[in-house]
Amino acid sequence: MNPEAAAILFGLASAASWGAGDFSGGVATKRNDVFVVIVVSQIFGVLLLAGLALLWQERVPAPAHLFYGGIAGIAGALGLVALYRGLATGNMGVVAPLTAVVAAGLPVLAGIFSVGLPSSEKLLGFGFAFAGIWTISRHGHGPILARRALLLALLAGFGFGLFLIFIGQISDRAIFWPLVAARLSSMALLSLIILRRRSTSPQPPLRLPLLALTGILEAAGNAFFALASAFGRLDIAAVLASLYPASTVFLAWLILDERLSRRQWLGITAILAAIILITT
Repeated sequence: MNPEAAAILFGLASAASWGAGDFSGGVATKRNDVFVVIVVSQIFGVLLLAGLALLWQERVPAPAHLFYGGIAGIAGALGLVALYRGLATGNMGVVAPLTAVVAAGLPVLAGIFSVGLPSSEKLLGFGFAFAGIWTISRHGHGPILARRALLLALLAGFGFGLFLIFIGQISDRAIFWPLVAARLSSMALLSLIILRRRSTSPQPPLRLPLLALTGILEAAGNAFFALASAFGRLDIAAVLASLYPASTVFLAWLILDERLSRRQWLGITAILAAIILITT
């Protein structure tokens, strides 16, 4: 398999894994605190990544790669905090897609400045991808965002975009250990947040199998994205990986029997067109 085809395959695999992880994590948060769900699931994810590093006998990379991983984890954790704050205070149907579009857009800009513009077909595919992400993620029309919710959505997208950019700096010879560093830094930051907002009310028991599945899927998505950016352009890998809302919506339709609106089907069509244009 040539490097470009591998990058496309890994990018789509990342979107599928992240979307499925978001779906299982969303189901888990119906009973447990969202920050507890994230931290506990990431414990399983870091165990998987460390196990893969040992299994593949991956050498511990230079400190710079571990630093990139750690910074990526902090950026991703801050993005999560901003996203959930934004979802709680604003219109979810606008906050979520705006976050996803900003997160995908930052690596595109970084790719343009670092390696130049991609082909016109791929640029058109990026446009279809952004439109599809926005369309498929929205639920209802809702009011215009308040200023605070808008800033939180932009901050969340900025955090996720930085996560993608920093993970994209990882060497193709050091995939798993930098991701372990990202998970550990993210867990440390979110654990501090949990301790600061600790509640004395009793919490329902954790659904560990579901949390383990969430952590494994999220960790796999990170690994697939790191491989995609190692084999190909960062912007293409980021846009393909950012199609994860399609996977989440598809699983909700398949498993929870949630009906898709006409607008969401239109978004799916735009995403399929984007995949065709980007992969040509």
